Amino acid sequence: MRAVIQRVLEASVIIEGRAIASIGKGLLVFLGVGSNDTGKDIDYLAEKIVNLRIFEDENGKMNFSLMDTGGEALIVSQFTLFGDCRKGRRPSFTGCAPPKEAIEFYENFCSRVRQLGVSVKKGVFQADMKVSLINDGPVTLILDSEKRF
Repeated sequence: MRAVIQRVLEASVIIEGRAIASIGKGLLVFLGVGSNDTGKDIDYLAEKIVNLRIFEDENGKMNFSLMDTGGEALIVSQFTLFGDCRKGRRPSFTGCAPPKEAIEFYENFCSRVRQLGVSVKKGVFQADMKVSLINDGPVTLILDSEKRF
């Protein structure tokens, strides 16, 4: 699994002109599911994300996690995180999990983050979404459950 996480002051998802999910201060998580992912990948990324100390303390040092701050998470599926652009000019998506498998992993990931005590809002799997955000910092990080980077 791969995730791009952004520390936000607010974020929302709009589908066909209608806001379907929004959060205040917290994390916007773009989540991609790979063809080799397992339940261990869900657990690893969920726990890593909610406990990652990327919120500032009173001295401006990144010292607090999403759990510490009580922030929310907006989780949006994004298969393009597994796009391979190394050859040619069009990304290859052969590393992505098939949609039936990916939606199950996406839903299980969202459930796991909720189980860890975070308020979760979601995008809509395979929908054409317009995502807006106010990035706080800006702080944007990339995570990979196989620890490739």
